[in-house]
Amino acid sequence: MLSRIAESMFWIGRYVERAEDTARILDVQTQLILEESGIDERETCRMLMSIMGADLEPEDEVDVTTVLRQLAYNPDSPTSIATALGAARESARRARETLSVPMWEAINTTYRAIPSGQFRATRPPMVFQWVRERAALINGTADATMTRDEGWQFLMLGRCIERADMTSRLVATAAVSTGSPWTSTLRACGAYEAFLRTYRGLETDRAAAEFLLLDRLFPRSVVFSLNRAEQCVDNLESQGQRAGFQNEAQRLLGRTRAELEYRSLSDVLADLPHEMERLQRTCALATDAITRRYFAGAESLTWQGVLA
Repeated sequence: MLSRIAESMFWIGRYVERAEDTARILDVQTQLILEESGIDERETCRMLMSIMGADLEPEDEVDVTTVLRQLAYNPDSPTSIATALGAARESARRARETLSVPMWEAINTTYRAIPSGQFRATRPPMVFQWVRERAALINGTADATMTRDEGWQFLMLGRCIERADMTSRLVATAAVSTGSPWTSTLRACGAYEAFLRTYRGLETDRAAAEFLLLDRLFPRSVVFSLNRAEQCVDNLESQGQRAGFQNEAQRLLGRTRAELEYRSLSDVLADLPHEMERLQRTCALATDAITRRYFAGAESLTWQGVLA
């Protein structure tokens, strides 16, 4: 596969997932700010901006309006939903010849809501629901219309790495939030009902963190996402290795997954924000390794990988 096409498919997966998960994080945090009277709005907003990678000066005043502008609506902000959807559409345009017509139409129609003003005119929480629904449509269309070739593997690889990264940000947000954020975090991941069935209705912060990090069957858990990303890299390699791994991305993803799975949960939870930061760095390093191995001949897309 042409490196240009491969890179575009990878970033379509990442950016669609990024837009959806940013919407999920914003939905959780804005609800908490409105519903929990004891929450410090400015401190919570500053923490959220920091976790999402937005640049802030110590003297900057940050409130919910600032967060929504920088992380949702502003197409010039590198961390916003609008930017992620625009970047997904640009990547789709570059790989137009490999996309099915329904998938291209789903991505392009979603993007057209930004320049038309429809996206900015939709206010929370409806705008977050709209983003989730459009992402589900794009992903569902890909699942239904794409052959499981190399393009599919790159799409899934991008989606899974981004999902692991963004789930770690959701978990980090919950870990440093005041009040009772874990139920909202589970709902943001679409995990609440599955969590209750798995733990027989026993709701504890420890169990919620364990489910989002370590559950091998839930598709948004960190371990599940890392495992699927490993499988995608393995499928892309034409020759299996009898010993070790020559693919640096596979080594990074596998080592991080194994560390999470085989360490005790108490060790992971002891400093959860730091552990999630390490996971985010691994996702960034794995992205760099994938770029060097598979996309070396592609034209550089300098505007990509804002959170990577």
